[in-house]
Amino acid sequence: MEQFVTIHLAQLPISPDEFRRRALQWAAQFPHCAYFEHSGQLEYPRGPFGRLLAVAAAAPGAPSSLAELEDYLARPAAGAPRCGFLTYDLKNEIEALTSANFRALDWPQLHFFTPETWLVWQIETVEIHGVSAGIVAAILATALPAGAPPRVPALRPRLPRADYLRAVAAVREDILNGEVYELNLCQEFYAENVQLNPTDLFWRLNAASPAPFAGFVRWQDHYLLCASPERFLARRGPTVLSQPIKGTRRRGPTPADDAQQRQALLADEKERAENLMIVDLVRNDLARVAETGSVRVPELFGLYPFRHVWQMISTVEADLRPGVALPEILRATFPMGSMTGAPKVRAMQLIEGYERSRRGLYSGSIGWVGPGGDFDFNVVIRSLQYRADTGYLSFQVGSAITYDSDAEQEYAECLLKAQGLLEALGTSII
Repeated sequence: MEQFVTIHLAQLPISPDEFRRRALQWAAQFPHCAYFEHSGQLEYPRGPFGRLLAVAAAAPGAPSSLAELEDYLARPAAGAPRCGFLTYDLKNEIEALTSANFRALDWPQLHFFTPETWLVWQIETVEIHGVSAGIVAAILATALPAGAPPRVPALRPRLPRADYLRAVAAVREDILNGEVYELNLCQEFYAENVQLNPTDLFWRLNAASPAPFAGFVRWQDHYLLCASPERFLARRGPTVLSQPIKGTRRRGPTPADDAQQRQALLADEKERAENLMIVDLVRNDLARVAETGSVRVPELFGLYPFRHVWQMISTVEADLRPGVALPEILRATFPMGSMTGAPKVRAMQLIEGYERSRRGLYSGSIGWVGPGGDFDFNVVIRSLQYRADTGYLSFQVGSAITYDSDAEQEYAECLLKAQGLLEALGTSII
């Protein structure tokens, strides 16, 4: 049986919050690091990420494809979770698709590692698993950065505003011609030669946009700082669930205005239609790996508040067929329909023509797989991607285009989704 050390947070010489910050600062020295954080958003339907921090100095035999992932997950791991990520370009392995757009981020298509040490937070304790000797002392001895705000220049659009507006018009024409019903059009904003502290920026982003599926990933010199509100997939025993988000409204400045914004989102036929289209897509995806007749929608059009926005969230569940493992589930469901549109394959083909850069980890997923086969993965949105070796800093935002879309309003929705990212960076868009 796996042994671990339990530390009572109240007995530490520093606050639990500072301990988490020092733990991440300590962990970020490792070339393989993953941290999952719920940001206090405990009321999320079906629960948020649990707090988990995992590190490794090396990742021998790490998978880079779904075929390799199957073999990798079959190996014994001494009770350790497998932590990793899936980039949007994993679609090219699943479907007959290609990508030729600009790429500066250059993540591997898929990557998982088995941690040497991992920390699991409970309500009043933290468990230290794996190599545990000296870990608490090393964390307590880790100094936090001075806290000066990052110096980031104004970010430039890879797709200028006028080109974005023209792209929305072209997508509406595609819809009129029967190519797709809905298409998620995304755009990148970037800066070059940026120097910053990734862990400090992660906590700034977490403060600006508390999110139930937040995360920090380091892979070599690549970093993802994520404040995602959206779950992609979770498995709990025989049940798999997905929680697509479609529908966004700005929070109101007063309680009355906020309630009005919530009601307006609930009554918006366009937003409800977008959400329902993706729910149907997710139902169809899950049906490919589920017991016949077991797919269900326990919540449709749920409305949930975040720091800057109201979001419309639906929950889709199914009972998995016996013997179905993660790689087969991913082949049936990835990428998540909320980030592509419908029908999914045609939408992804069109996306390649309209967007100017590869999405990298944006529209992909980060998560973990437990030793018993349960897992939890988010949708990578509201996130910064950074390469310390080149200084390239990037974020992407998008919205679902339907025939009823107004191009100016879609552009404004993209800027609304960028608000927390720009606040954390202390910069603006050119």
